[in-house]
Amino acid sequence: MIERSASSVVWAGCAVVAGGLAAVSDLTPHRVWGVAAALGYGAAALLAGRPRVAAGAAVLGAVAVPLVLLVATGLGQSEVAVVERSGALLTATGVPYAPEPDGLADYNPYLPGMAFLGALPGDPRWWTGAVFAASVAAVRPSAGPAGRMVAFPLVALPLAVGGVDLPVAGLVCLGLALAGRGRAGWAGLALGAAATLKWTAWPALPVAVALLAGAGAGAGAGPGAGRGAGRWTGSGSGRGRDVGRRVRSRGWVRCAAVAVGVAGAGVVPVALGDPGAFHEHVVAFPLGLTGTESPAASPFPGRLLAAHVPGGAVVAGVLLAGSALFTAASLLIRPPRTVPAAARRLALGLTLAIAFMPASRFGYLVVPFVLLTCLRETPCTVRSSSPTTSRPGRAASRRS
Repeated sequence: MIERSASSVVWAGCAVVAGGLAAVSDLTPHRVWGVAAALGYGAAALLAGRPRVAAGAAVLGAVAVPLVLLVATGLGQSEVAVVERSGALLTATGVPYAPEPDGLADYNPYLPGMAFLGALPGDPRWWTGAVFAASVAAVRPSAGPAGRMVAFPLVALPLAVGGVDLPVAGLVCLGLALAGRGRAGWAGLALGAAATLKWTAWPALPVAVALLAGAGAGAGAGPGAGRGAGRWTGSGSGRGRDVGRRVRSRGWVRCAAVAVGVAGAGVVPVALGDPGAFHEHVVAFPLGLTGTESPAASPFPGRLLAAHVPGGAVVAGVLLAGSALFTAASLLIRPPRTVPAAARRLALGLTLAIAFMPASRFGYLVVPFVLLTCLRETPCTVRSSSPTTSRPGRAASRRS
């Protein structure tokens, strides 16, 4: 009964948020989403005693219905048109960036992989949503928790009206989950694909590398070392342990090599096709260094400093660099040993970056939210390929 009441309150709160957005927003896509989502959340609140049915009603009202309506009517946030135009440019010229942007509509701050999604047939939201949904399904196959996360307003709104941050969030979650399973090459592939979409995916690579290196080192230290990493059984000769450590040490190298290779293959040829345009769109514009102001203008500290303090852009840049160094130092001093710990570390680093970027907006917080929600109970099963290492599932059951 208590759980049902709590769920009902949560869904009712989401309905209030959606209805409030519909009432105050001057953006038609947001109003459409707000009305449909408020109805879906209201139905979910009434059906709270049946959690799966309630989540289904919320997903239907907050994602499926507004997405279909908005796509059918050609409505969406500005990034939808940006991705479509970049896809057309990529197809026509091989470079998804206008050589001489005249105004806001001509700028494309995304990396080339996003233009690839825009070049696919149909509205880009189908493809960004598909990448996100497939990634989440691979990480959390249980429909209930995944459905509740997708239905939450912070995810449902961008799924319907824009969605460019969601494939990044999904692929980063998948990459960390695969790293936690010891699938270093596949983790590198997922993270490399994410890194071709937006710069926000790049901090995930050192976190995944630290997870593989830290968990692997814990597993190789002897019986019982490294929570979630497996442990040695049997006689455990010194030679066998050394082989196991070398096998594990190659995991983070393989992950990094694959990720950098995939990202480089997707970004470098396009960047070299027109280096000036690449810098103008992907570096200068997001940092507020062009004559055109970015629409990403939520009142975070970095934005407020850049807009209202003399030399504030430099101060924001120093704070941004400091937060990056802080996160990097934490990975070296205390590397994460579990997937949830890695997700928390990455979410903290991204939140600091979002706070101090000169051009930022609230919607970027969807990536830390998805990380913390999707990976909060994901086990870490990094293990050695040495025959002297036990199965991680059995080791975990013995420890519990």
